[in-house]
Amino acid sequence: MAGAAWADEKPSYGPPAKWVQVADIPPPPADDQAPSTQVLLDDNQSQHDNTGSVYYGRRVVKILKSEGLQGGSRSVTWDPVRDKVTIHTLAIIRGDQRIDLLKQGQDVLVLRREKNLERAMLDGRMTASIQIKDLQVGDVVDWSYTREHKEALLGGRTGDFEYMGWTGVAGRFRARLLWPEGTPLTWRASLGFPQPKVGKAGKLNELLVDVATVKAPKGPVGAPARFQRLGMLEATTYTGWDDISRRMAPLYGKASELPADSSLRPEIAAIAAASTDPKVRAFKALQLVEDKTRYLFLGMGEGGYKPASVEETWSRRFGDCKGKTVLLLAILRELGVEAEPVLVSTNGGDGLEERLPSASLFNHVLVRARIAGKSYWLDGTRTGDVGDIDGLRPPPFRWALPVRSQGASLEEIVQGPLSKPDSESVVRIDASGGFDKPAPISMTTTIRGDAALGLARALRTAPRADIERGLKQSASASLSWVNIESIDFEVAPSGEAKIKIGGTADLDWRLNDDLGVREFRIPGSGAGKALAFPRREPGLNADAPYATVFPAYATSATEIVLPNKGAGFTVKGVNWTGRLANREIIQTAELKDGVARFSESSRSLARELPFDQAEEANKIARRLAGEPQIVRAPKGS
Repeated sequence: MAGAAWADEKPSYGPPAKWVQVADIPPPPADDQAPSTQVLLDDNQSQHDNTGSVYYGRRVVKILKSEGLQGGSRSVTWDPVRDKVTIHTLAIIRGDQRIDLLKQGQDVLVLRREKNLERAMLDGRMTASIQIKDLQVGDVVDWSYTREHKEALLGGRTGDFEYMGWTGVAGRFRARLLWPEGTPLTWRASLGFPQPKVGKAGKLNELLVDVATVKAPKGPVGAPARFQRLGMLEATTYTGWDDISRRMAPLYGKASELPADSSLRPEIAAIAAASTDPKVRAFKALQLVEDKTRYLFLGMGEGGYKPASVEETWSRRFGDCKGKTVLLLAILRELGVEAEPVLVSTNGGDGLEERLPSASLFNHVLVRARIAGKSYWLDGTRTGDVGDIDGLRPPPFRWALPVRSQGASLEEIVQGPLSKPDSESVVRIDASGGFDKPAPISMTTTIRGDAALGLARALRTAPRADIERGLKQSASASLSWVNIESIDFEVAPSGEAKIKIGGTADLDWRLNDDLGVREFRIPGSGAGKALAFPRREPGLNADAPYATVFPAYATSATEIVLPNKGAGFTVKGVNWTGRLANREIIQTAELKDGVARFSESSRSLARELPFDQAEEANKIARRLAGEPQIVRAPKGS
């Protein structure tokens, strides 16, 4: 590969390298359901060695409908420290005419666009953007560029990812990978990707897929993420997950060295003096990192993978996940708590163990502490954790890669069902005064977990009156039959939060003409609205399991104090216990000691439901949702 002048904040302009095979533009494919833009050519070629990679991409599309004119721009984004970009072509083909829009960059707008600035994230990436002038229906847009990438911090290791990402039928799709002998490149094609051919192109190894008139596969609706990864090709020059772990280890080892004169040492000494219990020490260390350093992602320069030093993060009182992890590691080491950094993916953890190893698959790092043989996952980018370390739940990221000098493999982050509800709601209505009088009502909701943590944060950052107003508005939207008169809320030192609402309700006791009695139906019950698992069209992974919410646990109860101590009253509702789509359900309807009580408990037990169980789950859900909750008064009342 040709050398590059790195730290380029502007693109270059010129033809592609000689190793690139420039394709002819194929004619539009036959497609009676073509979208507003039709892909004529999707060409992806890359070259990899032990110093980095070069990626060539070309996309040629035809504008078929006026809606396609909305995509009238092209852009490329790069990291000016690791990447060099050369733009080759931007042109309109209109009949026999070819209109050059590139003009050696005359109309190219180059920006450092921090698109996640409001989320406290700075990555320093550059974007070159070109607005296409005079674009018309029937035009063909030809766009191509090359990006050279070098990752010096990780020894030049890199990878490739090709994805059949278009709608309709593409005229031609090509994926071509080149690498010399001695480069440890491995590849893997997913379901739906054409079978590659591996051979030689001169002295280089070549992987080639070149197909015409091709549709991209569609993933099964409702399936976990790993079943959605269709029509893709992965390649990597990492030799394994342990290769990533080993290469990352020196970065964290060096950054977490604490100077002897650090101003952090008095804070560590205070924690040590407060307790000798490693659990207490570890949790206080986490609180120190959370509460005394704010979050700011710093991805500029080498910051994408290289953490800032512990002293730098502490002195400026801000850091990203890498900086906060290093800070927490240093504190725990001084306190005698075993700990290590672990890499995770916050949005792609499902099926990570089935993919080829690549550092780019990870977008977060946290600390795994080991105390008395148990793992505790500590994330310094959180804020406001209270209670104790045993109250911290394992994160939902599924897999973690420990960062160790000797290397490590992926380890599963095990989550179990919740032992205590995240939400407990009790509504008590005092209807003992009679049918035609407003009934005093009280509602108490207890919340735990991140929802309670969110309320605690709000109490620290916003006026209490504003939070009260928001809670009232939220409650009144779902309880339109209740006149809310008071609201109170608090967060206990344990992190558990309670919200109490008081007011009156005008109960709608209606005459049931068929039975000749008055009855009150709990608003919203029996509406028949049930979330169902959608039926799937035939296709790849059509029999994949359905993803279900996990872990989750909620209970609710509605209690109605009846007139005349409930004499002559009856209740109608569901009394059912069973498993519904991975949820352990308990529903009851009873009348006892003059109080009608309707309750429900729903606790999720697993994250996936087998495909062949979905239809039966839908039937049960529809039946339960169609059952009203009713209190019936005695005749003549």
